[in-house]
Amino acid sequence: MRLGLYIFVALILGAIIGATAYTINPNNYIVELLGINFNFPVAVWVILPMAVLLIFTVIHMFFYTMKNYFKLKRWQKDAATLDDALYWSLLNEPKEQKFLMDDMNSSAILLGKSSLTINDSIEGLNNRLSRVVNLLTKINNGEYVDLKEHKMARVFNEGNPHLIQNRLNRLESDSEFVEEVMKSSSKFSKLVRAQALEIFARKETFYKARKYAKVFDVQNFKVMLARANFEEDMGLSAEILNEFISGLKLNCKDFVEIANVTKKQFRPDENLSLFKRYQEENVKAQNAYIFLLFEYELLDEVSAYLDEQEDSEFIKFKALLTLKREHKQFKLEDLIDTDSICK
Repeated sequence: MRLGLYIFVALILGAIIGATAYTINPNNYIVELLGINFNFPVAVWVILPMAVLLIFTVIHMFFYTMKNYFKLKRWQKDAATLDDALYWSLLNEPKEQKFLMDDMNSSAILLGKSSLTINDSIEGLNNRLSRVVNLLTKINNGEYVDLKEHKMARVFNEGNPHLIQNRLNRLESDSEFVEEVMKSSSKFSKLVRAQALEIFARKETFYKARKYAKVFDVQNFKVMLARANFEEDMGLSAEILNEFISGLKLNCKDFVEIANVTKKQFRPDENLSLFKRYQEENVKAQNAYIFLLFEYELLDEVSAYLDEQEDSEFIKFKALLTLKREHKQFKLEDLIDTDSICK
C-alpha cells in the first residue's frame, strides 16, 4: 500500500473510532504521570495508542520505502550501464563499466572484456540496441552502410572487424573508394588494401595503374598482364612495364609469364631489348630471355648465349638447340612446357 493512502485510511479509521467512543462516553479521564495530570476525553485515550502506532508505522514504512527507492535507482543505473556495455560489445569495442550492485557487477563486468556476435534476428530490444543490431546485420550481409549518416563515424577504431567488413562492402560498389584506398593505403587495414588492389587489377588499365606501381604485388600485376592479352587498350608499354618490374620481387617463373604476354604486345626487337636488360640486372630473368630467343627463332643468339654459361646450366635449352639445328620443325613448346622452364 502507498504511504499516503495508508495514512489517510488510518486517520479515517481513528476518527471513526474516536467519534464512536465519544458518543458512548463523552466524559474526561485523568491520568497522572510524573506528577503531571493529563485530563482528556475518554475518546482521546482510546485513539492515542492508535496514533502512536500510526506514527511508528509511518516512520517504518518511510524508512523502507526510501531504502527500496535508492535500491531501485541503483538497479536502474546498472540497467543503463548494462545497456551501454551491451552496445559497445556488439560493436566489438568493449569498454569497462562500473556497476553499483555487486550481483550485477560479478557477471556483467565480463562484457567489458568481450564482444557479442549476432546469430539470428532479435525482437524486443530498445531503440539504441535495435539500431546497432540492424546496422551490423546489414554490414554482415554485404551491404555498405554510411556510418556518417548514422552518426557512428567515430565509434569504430581502426582494425575493428565491422569497420573492415563495411569498407570491403564499399569496395565492391564504389570504384572511387577503390582508388581512394590505393592513394592512401597507409590509412586502411591490410585486408582492405589487398581487396582494393585485387579489384583495381581486375578492372583498371595500365594507364591508371601506373601511378600505383609501388603499391602492386606480383600476383595482381600478373592479373593485369593476363588481361592485356584479351582486352584492348590496356595501355601496356615498355616504359610502364619497367616501372612495375623495378618495384617487384620476381622469380624465374614470373619473368617467363611476363615474356609470354609481352611477346604478343611488343615488337620482337623491343621485347628482346627489354629482357636482355632484365637478365643482366637479375639472373632470374635469364630463362625468360632464352625463351624469347627461341620464340623468335634466333638460334645463333641462343647458341652464343648458352656457350657463355656453365655446362651444367640450361640443359633443357641446350638439348632443344641441338634438336632444332637438326630438325627445324621442332618448337620450344613441343619439348618444354612453359610452366616447367624454370624447373
